Amino acid sequence: MHFVYWILIFLGTYCFMEFMAWFTHKYIMHGFLWSLHKDHHHKDHDSWFERNDTFFIFYAIVSIGFFLLWKYTSFWPGLPIGLGIFAYGLSYFLVHDIFIHQRFKMFRNANNWYARGVRRAHKIHHKHLGKDDGECFGMLFVPFKYFKK
Repeated sequence: MHFVYWILIFLGTYCFMEFMAWFTHKYIMHGFLWSLHKDHHHKDHDSWFERNDTFFIFYAIVSIGFFLLWKYTSFWPGLPIGLGIFAYGLSYFLVHDIFIHQRFKMFRNANNWYARGVRRAHKIHHKHLGKDDGECFGMLFVPFKYFKK
């Protein structure tokens, strides 16, 4: 039964991170920390790194914190929570940074209905270069209106 709880906590954390990505993007990145996120919408530097990458570092630290809680205390859910945050971060990096923004030249030829929908939705978001009016959504739960044939 312990294994079932472990899996449920991992999956719950992964899904909760989709909400956190949406919330962070809408209210923090396009809110009071726009100064860190704006270079993602309007590249004004020559570096491969963006100030926007600070958000990735923040969630990595949170994930590591849960691993440390698991290792050094009796908080066993720390492991599935830490792994859920890590798995979501890895998924987000693969989809957003590698597939959509091509920070590494991979997955360029993916052209199935899901790939086209995710690209279309992200392009709609990025057509707004300013802090306001950018439609925000998660990475996995993209509105169905973007998945047209």
